[in-house]
Amino acid sequence: MKNIYFISDAHLGCLALPHPRQHERRLVHFLDGIKHKASAVYMLGDMFDFWFEYRTVVPRGFTRFLGKVSELTDLGVEVHFFTGNHDLWCTDYLEKECGVILHRGPQTVELADKVFYMSHGDGLADKDWKFTLLRAIFHSSVCRFLFAGIHPRWAVELGRKWARHSRLKHARQGGDPPYKGEDKENLVVFAKQYLKEHPDINYFLFGHRHIELDLMLSRTTRILILGDWITECTYAVYDGENIFLENYIEGETRL
Repeated sequence: MKNIYFISDAHLGCLALPHPRQHERRLVHFLDGIKHKASAVYMLGDMFDFWFEYRTVVPRGFTRFLGKVSELTDLGVEVHFFTGNHDLWCTDYLEKECGVILHRGPQTVELADKVFYMSHGDGLADKDWKFTLLRAIFHSSVCRFLFAGIHPRWAVELGRKWARHSRLKHARQGGDPPYKGEDKENLVVFAKQYLKEHPDINYFLFGHRHIELDLMLSRTTRILILGDWITECTYAVYDGENIFLENYIEGETRL
């Protein structure tokens, strides 16, 4: 079988990055390198730093990325796009124009006789009440309706600046904390609890945390947190028998 690839957290269009066009091109080059080797690509959330769809308007930019995604789907590669906490306001543009399969929540799928549980990861076993409250507001249909009433000229700019402020503030506070350990890492805690009631899961795959993690939870189950495509450019690849967590270095990585 052909390979299946998993990536997350590219945050395309992030105003806090010094070279956003180069950042996008690196991801596009990666996708171009796997287009004939992949049967499917799973994008596990936060591919955009901010994304909001109006009925007839989408944010400016991302032309190379969206074009490459469309090329993949035209070639018959399944592209699964999971919404994250930065790009949850998707409707049908990516499905109709780019041919992706859109997922707005966790998915359990069987791939080559192995069972995968996949999600962006935000909100799973998260005990931060501020983030939980903000997430509830962002997921509110009423709040979305009200935001959509703002002209795109101001709404999209507001969203992008909000995301920029959040990332810069996060960086000033030390960035993403390192792995907290099995008993404190929210996604690991969630996976362990979920596994008790769903022992058939072989692989848990998450984004969101911006750390690389490959951990055995049992003799037959592993959890992988995919890192990001901002600094590390990490991805997972499944060849039908084994799954590996890799780093992409443009011009050096042999895909």
